[in-house]
Amino acid sequence: MRYEDRLYGETEITEQVILELINCPSMQRLKGVDQHGYLPDSPETNFSRFEHSLGVYLLLKIYKASLEEQIAGLIHDVSHTAFSHCIDYALGADSEKKHDHQDNIFEDFVRESEIPQILEKYNLDLKFILDDKNFPLKETELPDLCADRLDYSLRAAIIYNLIKDGKYFLDSLTAENGRWIFKDFTSAQKYAELFLKLNNDYYADLSAAAMLRSVGEYLRYALAREYITESDLYTTDQEVLKKITPYIPTDSKLKLLFKKMNNKADFRNNPEDYDAKVFCKSRMVDPLCYHNGEIKRISEIEPKWKEIIKREAEPKEYYLKFEG
Repeated sequence: MRYEDRLYGETEITEQVILELINCPSMQRLKGVDQHGYLPDSPETNFSRFEHSLGVYLLLKIYKASLEEQIAGLIHDVSHTAFSHCIDYALGADSEKKHDHQDNIFEDFVRESEIPQILEKYNLDLKFILDDKNFPLKETELPDLCADRLDYSLRAAIIYNLIKDGKYFLDSLTAENGRWIFKDFTSAQKYAELFLKLNNDYYADLSAAAMLRSVGEYLRYALAREYITESDLYTTDQEVLKKITPYIPTDSKLKLLFKKMNNKADFRNNPEDYDAKVFCKSRMVDPLCYHNGEIKRISEIEPKWKEIIKREAEPKEYYLKFEG
């Protein structure tokens, strides 16, 4: 299978187990799940969970991770609902801060899918693949780098025209003993600053908070009124919208929620007068790099980065007020 990726270019995928996983229903569904939630006014600035998942697989393959780790990277997002992290805003404040619904259900979701049967066919151990402790390149806790974070950040940076392509950063990276390490301080610092900009201007800004909360409220209300069921959330964005839409003309509250999520109502951040207190998960990285013959974090070389990490690590907090 020949695959063209906006970040890694053209590649030939030949491993049969990978091909079967890519083409299985659980993976194909992700083509209809928006990476960042719901951006009706600028669909060209986003990408699907499917594109990102293949990207994580390709990144791990390029840096010669084991087949098992490549598989873990490929399937890591299969448990995402429609509209991605918007579901966390349908569930409540604690989930808002952590964005962890898909992680909480991941193992059960995979076990109930067709994935175990495919892995068994190729004598691959499902339990081993489901355990992130086995795959530090694929997944680690913030502020460390992992394939997941590297892929979605560089992919988004290209789409938002913050970088032309990912070549500079990919060429500056090495993967050693389960750790992503930049070859020098300069490239590590540039990447960390790029990630900070993405976080503050796109992932956790006021617009993101308004989108996540308004779509979350729309989904929560539709579930409560039984316009959709929980199982519908595990289809695609468009399938969920299509199922709810017929109720809009006769439900004034649903109509208002739909207006908000489609940017037809102005909003602002106002701690003195607000409709909802909203949290956005804030992501911050502190990459490792080679510096004077040693491996160090940016914060060990540049003291001010410690303060930035401390400040940005906490969830962003907004006081959301919709007008009209």
